[in-house]
Amino acid sequence: MTFAEIASALPKTAVTSIDGLPFPRIASGKVREIFDLGDALLLTATDRLSAFDVILPDGIPGKGAILTQISNWWFAQTSGLIQNHLLPNQPAEFARRGIKDVDLQLRSMVVRKLKTVPIECVVRGYLVGSGWSSYQKSGDVCGIKLPAGLRQADRLPQPIFTPTTKAPKGQHDAPINDAQGIAIVGRDLYEKVKATSLALYQFGHDRAKQAGMILADTKFEFGTDSAGNLWLIDEVLTPDSSRYWPAESYAPNQSPPSYDKQFVRDHLLAIKWNQQPPAPRLPAEVISRTQEKYLAALKNLLSL
Repeated sequence: MTFAEIASALPKTAVTSIDGLPFPRIASGKVREIFDLGDALLLTATDRLSAFDVILPDGIPGKGAILTQISNWWFAQTSGLIQNHLLPNQPAEFARRGIKDVDLQLRSMVVRKLKTVPIECVVRGYLVGSGWSSYQKSGDVCGIKLPAGLRQADRLPQPIFTPTTKAPKGQHDAPINDAQGIAIVGRDLYEKVKATSLALYQFGHDRAKQAGMILADTKFEFGTDSAGNLWLIDEVLTPDSSRYWPAESYAPNQSPPSYDKQFVRDHLLAIKWNQQPPAPRLPAEVISRTQEKYLAALKNLLSL
């Protein structure tokens, strides 16, 4: 679908729950719902929004569809680097399973059943966020020593792999080093996901740059099949799993604006919310400007 077709099909109000499907719901996360199709899974992204690990009462209309369409685009782009869990010919998969609703199709993907690799594969190419905070204190990021004199948002000499645990729902992921990662998944698999994550980041960074965006950092998830083959799963290089900056206004020594829920975080900090549930309602302007950011990322990518 073209950007115009996707944008025109987005709902006017946020879809924060997926109900009434004839498939068993087997998991529900901050954003996604997973349904069992028997021989496959239906992965559906809602318009739910979280900040500071709390799900907000207001969603962003169409956010789930935008995330899914960005993932689908990147799955196609990266298929030469690694196979992914998306089953081929999604329209046929939807038709075969009686999924006719256009909005549900836009925000869903039919995927293979795989065993999830139990670590979050984070790659950082720029010094920002928690990495910048860590560097200011100790000169390293997740135990990886970096050169002295780097500034906030500086590009790193080379991308670094900083994985975390996959914490249970409601808990925080914890940074791990190479030795801890190897202890969790084994040396061969760890080295494979590390190398693949770094290669995917570099590819994504170069491709995003062609679309006028800088991919500062991102998180990948992987799965394995019964033969031990590695697959790229979940979402990939979306504004929820990645930090994108507009290339035209990028400059180091500041925190650049990003294509994500930055307006929401800034608003919640401005009103001094205590970051404990229940979360406050969001003003219409914050919702609208956040949707515009997600749409801009999709439009930039689909322009390539």
